[in-house]
Amino acid sequence: MSFAQGAMPMLQEELIFVGTCDISGHVRGKAFPAAELPARAQKGVGWTHSNLMMSAFGPIFDTPFGTGGDLMIVPDPAAAARVDFADGTPPEHIMLGDLRETDGQAWTCCPRDFLRRGEAALAAAGYSMIAAFEQEFVLSGADAFPGAAYSLAALRRQGRFAEVFVAALRAAGCEPDSFLAEYGDRQFEVTVKPAGPLAAADRGVIVREMARGAAWRLGQRAGFSPMPNPGGAGNGVHVHMSLRDAADAPVMREASAPYGLAAPARAFCAGILAHLPALTAITAPSPVSYLRLTPNRWAPTEMSVAVQDRGAALRVCPIFAAADEEAKAAQCHVEYRVCDAASSPYLALGCLLFAGADGLRRELDLPPPGVPAPTLPRSLAAALDALETSEAAAAWLGPVLREAMLRHKRAEIAHVGETDPASLCARYAEVY
Repeated sequence: MSFAQGAMPMLQEELIFVGTCDISGHVRGKAFPAAELPARAQKGVGWTHSNLMMSAFGPIFDTPFGTGGDLMIVPDPAAAARVDFADGTPPEHIMLGDLRETDGQAWTCCPRDFLRRGEAALAAAGYSMIAAFEQEFVLSGADAFPGAAYSLAALRRQGRFAEVFVAALRAAGCEPDSFLAEYGDRQFEVTVKPAGPLAAADRGVIVREMARGAAWRLGQRAGFSPMPNPGGAGNGVHVHMSLRDAADAPVMREASAPYGLAAPARAFCAGILAHLPALTAITAPSPVSYLRLTPNRWAPTEMSVAVQDRGAALRVCPIFAAADEEAKAAQCHVEYRVCDAASSPYLALGCLLFAGADGLRRELDLPPPGVPAPTLPRSLAAALDALETSEAAAAWLGPVLREAMLRHKRAEIAHVGETDPASLCARYAEVY
């Protein structure tokens, strides 16, 4: 019997977990006694280069780094969450951190530093951004029944999870926005308020972990696999983005322009479309991701932009009940839909910033509405080929991170082999 179930309390010391969200999309790191935080603020916890190459399933299938070398995961106080669920279990005390060399310099493969570099590329083009991650998952403990999508009945039948989860998000500083029963069986969706790129990605990671933590305490499981079963609905991660100018004013909207987007917004989006085959390898980075990116699943299949169309890769989102043009400008944003929870939010958002900044630098424009769009890559292997041949992506990632990502994902493809769709979905449902 656990303490939460009424057993006698035992001697305990609070631990802090410091970690990073790596190429596999998993949060990995180490815990240390909370009392040691001042000493850990500079030296963090020990890590090694090949730890980045741990697969979604655990083992390292391939690595360019070998067995040598040492790194640090250094906690960032701005990316901390401490949530006491008040049920007798230890608090969830998480600090996300940076991968650094032993001399304190950022490691070239640090996911958070990659996002910072993407943010710097956007700043060099004259803009900044706020962003938010909208995430879908399956809750094992919810009752399933026909006609449950978006219903009050489905919300009621998930029990206490939603209230515990939303309270945990608020305690973690993630500013909850909405929670709903989604289209799929036992599927739910959560959104939080937007923030700057690094904070938004930190929140994206913490939201997943708070969902898992809340579910575990209730004897349930929150699963974020891109495709829980081949006949059902997929779980996406939709990245909402809004450009700001140097004065932090919104610059997305121009009502009379194509798509209702101003020139900077169209250039940013055009940069994403121009690089989308390579980006797909980073934002939809598992073999099972491509079972979701198929027709009739409310997921994109083409490299398109459209107004209020959930089948587009880039969706221009609606504006609700805005009293004046200023309020409309503040709401205007786009949603990138070719993403799922097999990706690291840092790598996903970082590559979108790099691609969008390239569009701004080159003053690209979107194709006219109604022009047929090319299809997205149909497999992870095809997306990786596009990533490998992209000179732009090679410059963004650098040679070390690029090689690590290509080898990591190709080894994952080899590991699952020619697994049939049902078995493939089951394997990924176990690990996400």
